[in-house]
Amino acid sequence: MASDGDPIIYAGAGFFGGLYLFYKGFTWLKLKKLIENMPTSKVRAIAMGLVEVYGEVVPYEKKLLKSPLLDKDCVYYSYSIQEERGSGKHRHWVTLKSGREMVHFYLKDNTGEVLVDPEGATVDMKADLNVTSSLGKDPPAAVMQALKRMKLSHDGFLGMNKTMRYTEYLVEPKDKLYILGVAGDNPFVEDTKGQKNEEDIMIQKGKHGDIYYLSDRNEKELLKSLKWKSIGGVIGGAVLSLFCLTLIIAYFGLW
Repeated sequence: MASDGDPIIYAGAGFFGGLYLFYKGFTWLKLKKLIENMPTSKVRAIAMGLVEVYGEVVPYEKKLLKSPLLDKDCVYYSYSIQEERGSGKHRHWVTLKSGREMVHFYLKDNTGEVLVDPEGATVDMKADLNVTSSLGKDPPAAVMQALKRMKLSHDGFLGMNKTMRYTEYLVEPKDKLYILGVAGDNPFVEDTKGQKNEEDIMIQKGKHGDIYYLSDRNEKELLKSLKWKSIGGVIGGAVLSLFCLTLIIAYFGLW
């Protein structure tokens, strides 16, 4: 049974959630403006500092990871396994297992390839896996195998499926990536030893809070996505906060 305090708790959460969305909206808008004003560099012409590049993923020294759920070769993965618990309006998702791992890789275009260290990047990807299992609906075979390896089960009471959600994001060899990051010194190559300019460079997160962004969208798709995110964040966040603030004021009889 809901307590009398529930409405004001939700209104308070909505108010602060709206403020966060409002802030994120301006963050997305700032990123959109930066991308619009940043020319895309060819790998061979990369200069030290903040750069924008677009190309194909190539493994570095044949180093690859195996993704936990889809069991695919990749250079980056992020995954989560969640279970729905509770009932009614108290229903919520609980994360049973999650993780993220990455290795260095090359980004290649028609002029050359440059080393990338993805550590510290904001990774904006479309999910390679986003499925649920529930009563009468089993998870995919690859996920069933992953659950066995992790000693987890989708079976619930009397062997009926629990309601669970499985999500995985991957960067695989030959994927096309947009990267906005800092071109700095390549620690794996001695200074001046690289035969080409790009061999002395590694794209990485800057040391002074510089933006570092990886996406599987091309620039046109990315700008469109950021446009709608920024509009939704600024306008939606403002409307949500003002609406919840009105509820709070009315609740306490302040007008």
